[in-house]
Amino acid sequence: MVEFYRVRVRTKGNTDVIDITQHVADAVEKSNKKDGIAVVFVPGSTAAITTIEYEPNLVKDIKNIMEKLVPSNIEYLHHKTWGDDNGSSHIRASIVKPSLTVPFQNKELLLGTWQQIVLMDFDTREREREIIIQIIGE
Repeated sequence: MVEFYRVRVRTKGNTDVIDITQHVADAVEKSNKKDGIAVVFVPGSTAAITTIEYEPNLVKDIKNIMEKLVPSNIEYLHHKTWGDDNGSSHIRASIVKPSLTVPFQNKELLLGTWQQIVLMDFDTREREREIIIQIIGE
């Protein structure tokens, strides 16, 4: 049987990077599964899930490189569709992707020593994001 967990996180937008590793570890711990995979997904088209070494300077580096790769201060055709300002947010999220699969064994996430699971909110405003964690295993 597959188990679902939902977590809500407040974000600041504008490439806000939030460590959600403990939320995922808590879901695995609460589950009835000893070994398996945790699928982590964020609904929406302006946020993403990935792994990084979560430390302040790398978070700044990510913000800086995202601004260079997909600048927020240019006009996107998307802005004309809805009259909004988040075209860069959609492109950034599509590059990083909305989900991640992490194996676990003996109820422990099999992450690297310096690897944390993060939510990246690229939208141009504060949001409350829902994170869906699906636990599959035995």
